[in-house]
Amino acid sequence: MATRSGNRQQANSGGANTAAKPAMRKPIFIKVDQLKPGTTGHNLTVKIVNANTVLSKKPRNPSSLRVPARPQQNTRIAECLVGDETGSILLTARNDQVDFMKPDATIIIRNAKIDMFKGSMRLNVDKWGRIEAGEPATFVVNEENNLSLVEYELVNVEE
Repeated sequence: MATRSGNRQQANSGGANTAAKPAMRKPIFIKVDQLKPGTTGHNLTVKIVNANTVLSKKPRNPSSLRVPARPQQNTRIAECLVGDETGSILLTARNDQVDFMKPDATIIIRNAKIDMFKGSMRLNVDKWGRIEAGEPATFVVNEENNLSLVEYELVNVEE
């Protein structure tokens, strides 16, 4: 008898899984001057002004680790000035993202977030975001409006 009720539960739960998935919404692209501290989920099309490699480190000796061996990669971090016609901001690129960072290249950034570093904004793309090559852009980057040069201070307000 236990198997009959188990089969009924499976049949009922199987019917619930056949419901239609909600349609995915189209990404909304914004301009650099609309970025604010502490925000996430930004989609941008930007041009790279310059890229400076900050860190290029080889992995540690795997024999000294007690975890199972897996392929080790070099750790690479680059700081890149990116922007569009409204402004510019520093982008922190990590590992495979560094390969896209060539001056005058146009990239599409999806699901980026703003991190604060020493009181200034940095654009960051973590594992939930994506950087991909884009069509060459016709705009000229506005380097005069560099959002990473604006220094923010956290202020506690008492009510």
